[in-house]
Amino acid sequence: MANERFSSSSFKDPIRQDVIEFNDKGVTFREKKLIGGTDNFVFYSDISGVEIDNGLFFSTIRIIPRARPEIVLKNFTKGDARRVKELILNNVPNNRPDAFGGPTGGFSGR
Repeated sequence: MANERFSSSSFKDPIRQDVIEFNDKGVTFREKKLIGGTDNFVFYSDISGVEIDNGLFFSTIRIIPRARPEIVLKNFTKGDARRVKELILNNVPNNRPDAFGGPTGGFSGR
């Protein structure tokens, strides 16, 4: 997978520009604040969902990781929001046999 990077619109909020960066193992979410910000790296296997809230011109992306608070990134174009969701869902392991990634079935220890 190629490393891709998406930035929120500087037109809507020129000071606080959020960034999403993809790599082979996971996604980095950079939420900018007026002073400072937060960087969150989440492995693809730790993402349980992606939601998009569409406004008139821009979208808000909500990433729902497992066992962590949701990550909210604002002011992305609708096209970028759809592409981010598509990239995440294409890389999230969807054939996990159980909640912990282990084999299913009964206990076979003897």
